[in-house]
Amino acid sequence: MLYYIYYMLAKRYRFHSRGGVNFTYKNGKTIRTPKISLVFAKNSRNHQRFAVVISKKVIKSAVGRNRVRRRVYEAIRLNLPEFKDKKDCIFVIYSKSIKEMSFLELRKLISDLLFQSRN
Repeated sequence: MLYYIYYMLAKRYRFHSRGGVNFTYKNGKTIRTPKISLVFAKNSRNHQRFAVVISKKVIKSAVGRNRVRRRVYEAIRLNLPEFKDKKDCIFVIYSKSIKEMSFLELRKLISDLLFQSRN
């Protein structure tokens, strides 16, 4: 079994206030898959910002939600050099099967969503 060390996404690439999240939800476009969706909108900054949203209805325990959040941030961090768009992106998790998904599958899913957001 492979173990991954999850590094946190740098602070400049994360949202810092609820205002940016609300703006992205209100003015952004959405790409949906059965397990995860991506809400994105252009921003005026020189870099992308990301957020991961997981409801308590999807994964009950905070430990589980935080683990999934760390895995998604790591997948974003590894894909970041390929995507230099100036966008705010919010990943919304809908399925608890993300918790058992292999990291390579999750990384591919995140990469595909980010690639679709470019078009």
